[in-house]
Amino acid sequence: MSLYDSIRHLPLHVDGYYLEPLEREVARGFTLRRTVVVLHGRGEEGRGEEVDYDPRTQQTFQADEGKLPFAGEHTLDSFSLLQAGQSEYRRWAFESAALDLALRQAGLSLGEAVGREPRPLRFVVSTRTANVPGWLELYPELRFKLDPDRDWTDEVISTLRHVDTVDFKGIYRLAFGSPPDAELYARVAEAFPEAWIEDPALTPETTKVLEPHRDRITWDAAIHEWSDVEALPFRPRCLNCKPSRFGSVRRLFDFYDACEREGVALYGGGQFELGPGRPQIQLLASIFHADAPNDVAPGSYNAASPVAGLPLSPLAIEGSSGFR
Repeated sequence: MSLYDSIRHLPLHVDGYYLEPLEREVARGFTLRRTVVVLHGRGEEGRGEEVDYDPRTQQTFQADEGKLPFAGEHTLDSFSLLQAGQSEYRRWAFESAALDLALRQAGLSLGEAVGREPRPLRFVVSTRTANVPGWLELYPELRFKLDPDRDWTDEVISTLRHVDTVDFKGIYRLAFGSPPDAELYARVAEAFPEAWIEDPALTPETTKVLEPHRDRITWDAAIHEWSDVEALPFRPRCLNCKPSRFGSVRRLFDFYDACEREGVALYGGGQFELGPGRPQIQLLASIFHADAPNDVAPGSYNAASPVAGLPLSPLAIEGSSGFR
């Protein structure tokens, strides 16, 4: 039985839904705004998080609260069909809330529903390079996912330790993206011979310098379903799996099945989730790839500067009812 077949027929009763705005200042002068979707029915609530980064999108979404006709009897699968045409982030918000509600109404945890138990979750911290020494002073065993750039001189590189993933952001566009840089790629790949090399922009120049490291190249921004893996220039050993990119639960679970079948390892990632989305991606990582360098650290690790007294990796994940 496929993973999705194990949950697709879960009954889902929806009385209605409402939205909760979330916001947090994540950098000086920059406030991140998100929306929590709350589906409710039969005395239970299911929650999901809309992770679109555009504040105008969030504002428009919140202004239309309660207008979608979701009340009634569904299965998880039939409710999913109602989300066709939504953006991937919006669809994930509603479908993750529906999965949470359906499991709670059935009195099941996600692990029980799919026949897999959560395991202690290994996580890495994605942070500014300048913060690494401070974090290591507080937590000497902490490990990192870092974004190399032209400021990574040889002197800077020599100070960095415990780096599990380097993210070149060569697949992103606009403000989030970084142009291809063969010289930088070569220096970083050689300096961290055990790290995954995420999202390089492949040009004739960068392909040449990365050829000795090809088995460590992994992808993130381009991966929304299994067909995206088949379209890659070569089959990777490992991929970054961000659930919200997939939109539908079915697409995500089919992806898990395909990766297991084809021998592609996974590690988890997120979209700076502020609310229920974070424990959800942590739960998924603990069930499907607990021992990987998952970029799903507790939200306190997103602090602007290192903070003492935070939970350590591996993180214990409880398999309580629902999808949280």
